[in-house]
Amino acid sequence: MKEMKFTKMQGAGNDYIYINALEQSVNNPSELAVRLSDRHFGIGSDGLVLILPSQVGDFRMQMFNSDGSEAEMCGNASRCVGKFVYDNGLTSKKEIALETKAGLKYITLLDGDARTRKVTVDMGEPILDPLLIPVNVDSEPVLNYPLDVNGKTWEVSCVSMGNPHAVVFTTDIKNLDLPVIGPMFEKHSIFPRKTNTEFIEIIDRNTLNMRVWERGAGETLACGTGACAAAVAAILNGHCDRKITIHLLGGDLEIEWNPDNNRVYMTGDAVTVFDGVLY
Repeated sequence: MKEMKFTKMQGAGNDYIYINALEQSVNNPSELAVRLSDRHFGIGSDGLVLILPSQVGDFRMQMFNSDGSEAEMCGNASRCVGKFVYDNGLTSKKEIALETKAGLKYITLLDGDARTRKVTVDMGEPILDPLLIPVNVDSEPVLNYPLDVNGKTWEVSCVSMGNPHAVVFTTDIKNLDLPVIGPMFEKHSIFPRKTNTEFIEIIDRNTLNMRVWERGAGETLACGTGACAAAVAAILNGHCDRKITIHLLGGDLEIEWNPDNNRVYMTGDAVTVFDGVLY
């Protein structure tokens, strides 16, 4: 492989390897994602993000999970892409249209510096149609649907934020055995494209605790689209108001579901960890 520059970044602990693919070519990114994401023999990450030219936005993001599968969207990664293109002089804009497989997402860069910057992403409208999430359940919205997993009935609320999510409201989430039950949710037969699963503990009407099992990556420290899906599910179930702070293992995200335009906004830090060169 030719010498290739990269940057490792994280948002709420959701860490990815970012490559400027406007100026560098990347062969077989799926295989590269697997190799580089290994936390013992690679750089270590939740996956790989390529920053590419776009004909419909300012930039395009293509992302691969640590198992090499391509994902539609990642809210935490999109915040980091916004910081990356601004910090590296690829744009002077602080409002950026980012093309993803889940459509255009709009990023606003807020206060910060070369190390850390607060960024808001307009994540768009939540998708509640079970055919579009997708989930094989004949009701809309899918709220508190009883799902048998590992001999126990769990109630799931399903939302897509460009990728599928199953939200479970429960207690004592720190003691859940996610490596056991996570894959069972992810690969359950009612999810034709698998699912991400958020395990949520309600603190009050504006605060949630969350752990997440991500499709193709396993348990991660955070998931931006998952936090948005969890907020939407909490509001639809009457647990929370429209502005919510979600505590994840890697940090906090601020989520607002705007009643005026039905769009979900996510705000959190985008952090540069280090730059490096691949040989």
